[in-house]
Amino acid sequence: MLTTVEHPRLGEVTLSQSRRARRISISVRGAGDVRLSFPCGISARRAMQFLEQKIGWIEAARERLAQRRAALPSQLPPAEAKARIEELRRAARADLPGRIERLSRLTGLKYNKLTIRASRTKWGSCTAENNISLSLFLMTLPEHLRDFVIVHELCHTVHHDHSPRFHALVDRLVGGNEKALNGELKAFSIRG
Repeated sequence: MLTTVEHPRLGEVTLSQSRRARRISISVRGAGDVRLSFPCGISARRAMQFLEQKIGWIEAARERLAQRRAALPSQLPPAEAKARIEELRRAARADLPGRIERLSRLTGLKYNKLTIRASRTKWGSCTAENNISLSLFLMTLPEHLRDFVIVHELCHTVHHDHSPRFHALVDRLVGGNEKALNGELKAFSIRG
């Protein structure tokens, strides 16, 4: 069930009560839209109390998104956008191969081949042959989130799905912080 409420500080907030939700969660979308999801067994009042506790986090996420949007190539004239992508491509080629090699050694997870692409739909992917592809837009992320995405893809060399075993492996390798890092990553937009 979807409803919207007008919050004095945050503006319009979409409330989503669903059977699939296991806990109360907040997401901030690309344009700064706030969505509050919660299970059927929890009242809207309780969910709103949770939202109130997270206002600082929401405002920080909106600020990060605004900075990200300002840095994205699509906001620039075509020639500048092309130059910005080439700049990111050079930075990615200088950073990502060494980064994945180091994380592969640290985790003991082996991959076959690395490709760097200008993908705007995914931060990374892993094929059945354990070839990993990373988006050059990873260079717009803080370093710890770059590492998180790479560890996520390396874990796909063991589990080629998003099963509980896959998430357990990712969580173990990131020190029990998978959910927090995933939440942080969602505040960044890859789409230009």
